[in-house]
Amino acid sequence: MEREIHAPIDKDTAKQLKAGDMVYITGTIFTARDAAHKRMAETLASGGKLPIELEGNSIYYMGPSPAREGRPIGSAGPTTASRMDKYAPKLLDLGLGGMIGKGKRSQAVVDAIKRNGSVYLAAIGGAGALLSKSITESEVVAYDDLGTEAIRKLKVERFPAIVVIDSEGNNLYETAVRAFNREDS
Repeated sequence: MEREIHAPIDKDTAKQLKAGDMVYITGTIFTARDAAHKRMAETLASGGKLPIELEGNSIYYMGPSPAREGRPIGSAGPTTASRMDKYAPKLLDLGLGGMIGKGKRSQAVVDAIKRNGSVYLAAIGGAGALLSKSITESEVVAYDDLGTEAIRKLKVERFPAIVVIDSEGNNLYETAVRAFNREDS
């Protein structure tokens, strides 16, 4: 099913999304990769306050290339999500509504998605130049010293993604393999 959704993603919207749905996201999302996640974990461990509000927001695992003249951002393809798996459950428990990346997630992340009614979406790897066309604004909001791994606030219009793990824990990577194997037999 194709769906238009608005970000931040509220719990009602997250509950309606099903693994395999194609979504077009309009609104505000944030970027953060390995180094930013590590710094957020250190901030939380020391009792500090995170530089962004997590409640309902989505983090896109992406570090862009430099913007060409007249564009808000360069190529903006997804990073392998499993690299954030050690940090994701805590962020989900603190209210993170969604994550966008590519690739499989650990069982601990799937459990946290279910526990918190969140979602994991996949963006198309290798299509960073095309994905950047859905980004209308980009602003570094934290950890500027991390360069491409700084946290950015993005405004997106019809950003394409696929629901991989829905709020009930249904995982497209597993169901698609089972469906393929049934067709192949």
